[in-house]
Amino acid sequence: TRWCPLSPAGAQTPQLLLEPPWIPAVTWDEVTLTCSGTPGDTTWYKNWERWRLTKGDRVSVTKEGTYACKRPGSGFSPFVRVSNGRLVLQVPARELLEGDKVTLRCRS
Repeated sequence: TRWCPLSPAGAQTPQLLLEPPWIPAVTWDEVTLTCSGTPGDTTWYKNWERWRLTKGDRVSVTKEGTYACKRPGSGFSPFVRVSNGRLVLQVPARELLEGDKVTLRCRS
C-alpha cells in the first residue's frame, strides 16, 4: 500500500535539504540529506517505507530511491528522488519563480 504523507493538525512540516543542492540528486554525488524541524531523533523513509532512525538530522544516501523524513511532533517532509541514471539533467534544489534565471546541468 502507498500512503499520503499528511501532517497532524498544527504540526510543522520539516524540509528535506540536499547536499549538493541539485535535483534530481544522483547516487554518484555523495548525497547528504538534512531534515529540518523540531529537535530529536529523525525517522527516515525510503520508497514509502520506514528505513532507519538516526539521533541527528543527517543521513548519507548511496542507493537509488525516494526519501523523506519525519521529526518528533511534525509531519512528513516532501519526498526527494535520488537517481542512479547515466544521463541526468539537473536544476537547483530551490524554489524557482517565473522570470528567474536558472542554471541547468547535464551530467553523465
